Amino acid sequence: MLSACPERVRDYVMGLDESRLAYRHGPAFPTLRELVLHVSETGSAADTALRHACIDGVSEVDARAALEPPIDASETVAPALEKLADLGRIRRRTMDLLRGLTAADWNRVVVDPSIGELTVLDFCRLVAQHEMGHLSQVRNLTSLLPD
Repeated sequence: MLSACPERVRDYVMGLDESRLAYRHGPAFPTLRELVLHVSETGSAADTALRHACIDGVSEVDARAALEPPIDASETVAPALEKLADLGRIRRRTMDLLRGLTAADWNRVVVDPSIGELTVLDFCRLVAQHEMGHLSQVRNLTSLLPD
């Protein structure tokens, strides 16, 4: 599921013009651009945290920060789609790393200050759940675009 998210989001938003990416269905809804930026930023931060845990042996990760980093929503469409493409490249490298993990690596415990102890597998599941939720959001927001 982790490997599919960047491509699936890209499939939904590629070809949409600036006005469609900036369309806000209602006050409580994000724009597609804001959502793409969020998915790109959080995915990149999560991948960085995973690489630090798996490669550098870091035992403390900030999972919450990796899932909710600040976003500058004033960016234009080009940076949002470029960041999504960057996430795709980063995610491919992360998937190569994850495919090479042993059972002991997957069960390695890392600590998040706000969540507590979790394994590398638990961290990956947390990221996948977060991204799948946003993938549904992207799909739903594209269906609400005006003709």
